[in-house]
Amino acid sequence: MRATGIVRRIDDLGRIVIPKEIRRTMHIRESDPMEIFTDKEGQVILKKYSPIGEMTAFAQQYAESMAQVSGHMVLITDREQFIAAAGGCKILLNQEISAGLEEKIEQREVFIAARGERSFTYICSDMTLDYVHEIIAPIICQGDVIGSVILLESDTRKKLSETDLKLVQAAAVFLGRQMEE
Repeated sequence: MRATGIVRRIDDLGRIVIPKEIRRTMHIRESDPMEIFTDKEGQVILKKYSPIGEMTAFAQQYAESMAQVSGHMVLITDREQFIAAAGGCKILLNQEISAGLEEKIEQREVFIAARGERSFTYICSDMTLDYVHEIIAPIICQGDVIGSVILLESDTRKKLSETDLKLVQAAAVFLGRQMEE
């Protein structure tokens, strides 16, 4: 574990402030849920909690089904990384999402775009995946954005249809409702 050289005291209510530098580095925002663990050596460990990360196996099966039905690449994210991938984009699994994608899902809108359009967003920062069309829908659970469903197409001759848009929207709503249970 990395030492930061920052010492904080616990207040009379049992709270401790996570230093701004650490919050910035770890992308911890106000109201982000945190998991608290202890290990065998008595260390207290804080970990960002990803509600959709709890259902990674289910999300992977769902992504594979969507890819099979649609014929497109499908990705499911939490607010930090890709947690499920199918249809030729498994290279992105467990990689961080781009800042642009993070901004898109925070807007709580569904986006459909082609490369070259102003609303087109590269979903990963290192651009290891080549695609020309995208649909991005936020997953919302109890009023909070917890991730996204993404449909991608790499063939310039194929366009994403209204049916594809509805498929992504339905998947995002379904996954959001699954998390509420």
